[in-house]
Amino acid sequence: MTATLLAGCLMLATSCGTAQPAERASSPSQDKPPVVSNPVGTTPSKAPSKAPKQVKPTGNAINVHKARWTKAKPVSKGKKLQLTWQSGVEPCTVLDRVKVKETSKRVTVTLYEGTSPKAENVSCIMIAIEKTTTVKLKKPLGKRKVVDGAKP
Repeated sequence: MTATLLAGCLMLATSCGTAQPAERASSPSQDKPPVVSNPVGTTPSKAPSKAPKQVKPTGNAINVHKARWTKAKPVSKGKKLQLTWQSGVEPCTVLDRVKVKETSKRVTVTLYEGTSPKAENVSCIMIAIEKTTTVKLKKPLGKRKVVDGAKP
């Protein structure tokens, strides 16, 4: 049974990359863009957007871990920080919470990501997207240094 299943999967995987016959490749319909079908149960994706996806903490993720951010930008006259990072797609990767520790000289911000409980029995694709979230500070940032709490 396992050998039959494995052989079927191998046959399916190798048949996906076969070339078109020469007479089809030279047909006038080549002027039109190819139609790309989506796997069953998925929705077509839009063109990639340049703006990061705005997310808010869910507070209910499982397998939570620290995630490193790539950019911290003061907004609202330094009363808030907008953080940007690379992450996986939802519901497979969600922002669980953000921890902010403020001192007189620095602001340490730690992002925590995990998997949504809704991701049970969901296939997760391995693709990175840019996400952003905004956090309030107790005091305006001023000249304080912003530090990533996920960095060693």
